[in-house]
Amino acid sequence: MNEGQLIQQVLSGDASAFSYFVDQYQHMGITIAYRVVGNMQDAEDVVQESYIKVFRNLHSFRKDSRFSSWFYRIVYNTAISTTELKIWHDEMPVESLEMASTSEFDTEAKMCEIENSETVEYVLSKMSKGDALLLTLFYLEDNSIKEIASIMGLNIPNVKVRLHRARLLFKHLWTKNFDVPTF
Repeated sequence: MNEGQLIQQVLSGDASAFSYFVDQYQHMGITIAYRVVGNMQDAEDVVQESYIKVFRNLHSFRKDSRFSSWFYRIVYNTAISTTELKIWHDEMPVESLEMASTSEFDTEAKMCEIENSETVEYVLSKMSKGDALLLTLFYLEDNSIKEIASIMGLNIPNVKVRLHRARLLFKHLWTKNFDVPTF
């Protein structure tokens, strides 16, 4: 059964069909919320509140987009509204990151090769919440730039620039914190 049919079941009164969406999207929802709010308890609360919002507003879901993008956007907005923190702040000036020294392919290939999730999580924790969330959505969740723009309420060029800067910062922090060759 596809998601459209499950949505119709929920809208027809079969609330148990909603469990598919909870099972399918809860993990990434918590990841997004955690990146914004900074602790697991609040992240779980954000996701629970988001599911309530989704359930109550499922009738307004436009089926021309992916349910996951719509849900992640609700999680993101809920997380932002529960925190006073600004998610975009630069740890260091962008000029110091050697803009021309890396390509998107090189960074993507290396991130895909890194299998130690604790190490990746450590580096992501040293970045701004927004940068860490961008990299998580793009590389770990395989969302497109268009989907990320929709989730985070940014325009596509802004996502591209921020993603490029986040890649550079990830590279810098990786080489700064771990004794590995530059990738």
